[in-house]
Amino acid sequence: MTDSATIQGEAIDKSDVTIEGEVTLPADMREDMLKYYKEMLLIRRFEEKAGQLYGMGEIAGFCHLYIGQEAVVTGVQAVLEDKDQVITGYRDHGHMLACGMSPGGVMAELTGRADGLSRGKGGSMHMFSREKNFFGGHGIVGAQVPLGTGLAFANKYKNNGAVCATYFGDGAANQGQVYEAFNMASLWNLPVVYIIENNHYAMGTSVERSSAETELYKRGISFEIAGKMVDGMDVFAVREAASEAVDHARQGKGPFILEMNTYRYRGHSMSDPAKYRKREEVDDIRSHRDPIEGLKKQILAAELSDEAHLKEIDKEIRAQVKAAADFALESPEPDAKELWTDVLKPVEA
Repeated sequence: MTDSATIQGEAIDKSDVTIEGEVTLPADMREDMLKYYKEMLLIRRFEEKAGQLYGMGEIAGFCHLYIGQEAVVTGVQAVLEDKDQVITGYRDHGHMLACGMSPGGVMAELTGRADGLSRGKGGSMHMFSREKNFFGGHGIVGAQVPLGTGLAFANKYKNNGAVCATYFGDGAANQGQVYEAFNMASLWNLPVVYIIENNHYAMGTSVERSSAETELYKRGISFEIAGKMVDGMDVFAVREAASEAVDHARQGKGPFILEMNTYRYRGHSMSDPAKYRKREEVDDIRSHRDPIEGLKKQILAAELSDEAHLKEIDKEIRAQVKAAADFALESPEPDAKELWTDVLKPVEA
């Protein structure tokens, strides 16, 4: 009997399929294509809306968009379990959505409202959800790496079988605390996967101009940490590599480094005009390596959907993002007393 699933009300064949006579898609890829397409498209449309709200003055402070990098967190999250932790830097909106956090709650935090996931006090860079095992959002470059390593230490100490996915960028890869964390993680055989989101420009300087070793997955060699370069614009390549790395860490074999070769379309933050790269370079990546458009072509070629259905999906996601923005803008400002909550006080002698 042919294995099948239901998409858009119709049974579809889940057996392997050949696209254009060249590429054979395994059954699990067919099953997950639309799921990942929707997840990545939600991140893309959410970030586009965040950019609009920033331009309108509704989002203040720094705002770092994830547009172009959606396949990384989508592919990694696909292989994590509920007990696993996620920690990242300040380009964190996409990670929160991939962890299942409410788009309305995330947008309300971006706009500094009381219904935000950090009650309006964290903003774009400092969000948190204990419920989803999301440990931030960190504004200090590279600071999340020793923290993620500490979470992995706790996992080993408790023997709970959990893995910490610790994200950082190519700029943070040159921070000293990163290598101190690598050393301890390897020495103690900690269950942590280090995910370097190499979008090639850090805050505006290319990897080639800032790093003596540009193949960042090799940075763990002196600590005997396994590493792999991954096409971070292909969600299934990410998922496959992440599955290997997470299994490695969960089985007690120690840390693993994944370098995701990805790209951000916007500047480092909303205040960055990104004049350090040519427009033609960005357009070339959009045209030939965009993670969402690439997956869309696979979906159409595999006849899992058609243009009309995909347009309807986009319409539904745009409506979801608009509802999130409306929720955020209708949410009240935090009460002044919130200034005094969550503040640690020294213990009196």
